[in-house]
Amino acid sequence: MIWELVRIELFKVFRKPRTFIAFVAITMIVALIQMGFYVDGESYIQFGMNALSENFDIQGKVLNGYLLAYIILQTLLVHVPLLIALVAGDMISGEANMGTLRLLVTKPVSRGQLVSAKFIASSVYTILLLIWMAIWALFVSMLVFGTDDMIIMKSEVVTQVLKQDVMWRYFAAFGFAALAMITVAALAFFLSIFAENSIGPIITCMSIIIVFTILNTLNLPLFNAVKPYLFTSHMLGWKGFFDVKVNANNEQIVGSVENLPAIMKSAGILVFHIVGFWIASIIVFRKKDIMS
Repeated sequence: MIWELVRIELFKVFRKPRTFIAFVAITMIVALIQMGFYVDGESYIQFGMNALSENFDIQGKVLNGYLLAYIILQTLLVHVPLLIALVAGDMISGEANMGTLRLLVTKPVSRGQLVSAKFIASSVYTILLLIWMAIWALFVSMLVFGTDDMIIMKSEVVTQVLKQDVMWRYFAAFGFAALAMITVAALAFFLSIFAENSIGPIITCMSIIIVFTILNTLNLPLFNAVKPYLFTSHMLGWKGFFDVKVNANNEQIVGSVENLPAIMKSAGILVFHIVGFWIASIIVFRKKDIMS
């Protein structure tokens, strides 16, 4: 029964034009970034590598598909929550706005099953969106720019990941990103239960993310105590998969991750938020007065 409900909900999701806004937006943004780097990317990379080139002999193709995919992910995963909230925030509130919510609860399924089916549909949409992003950001970039060792320039260190050690890290990173984005979907979905239209949940969801993100940037004792428990503190944990351990000779250890326990802890906190929002959604919806 639950999977039949999920199939129906997915049909309803992809019947709406707004669902495809995210796919079109991601395609256009990624294509523009790729076009920009294709035309003028070498000068951009040379400018960033000037200081490093003075001390090291850098060979190979620095601007390649692996590096560009990393840059695109850093750029897009900050804005994707809005695209996800557009759909997840409409799952319950959209039904209320159209007047179909009363009809839904009269069907021979429990409210818990109905909420779970809609929540799963939101999660499936989120995963499909990330798969679409992976196709364009990673595989199209690999096709256009080729592949080589991946050099990541950070504020204090430079990380080199060998060509043969990159791909699995991207699969892991996209898996982690899926958890982060499903957390956003779960929050927007939970907020949609309280609204009669989708504008409120979408704006509220994004406002919460903005406030939490600001708290993460403030290094104050009052906020430092709560930072570890905010889901926004862990949404960029996917970057940790590109931090490689080195041995005593400062040679990287292929297949290693420098701080895997921290990544797993962040993933666990995200899963905790997802389950929490899902359970809270069921509890609230069961008590919701829909007939008034």
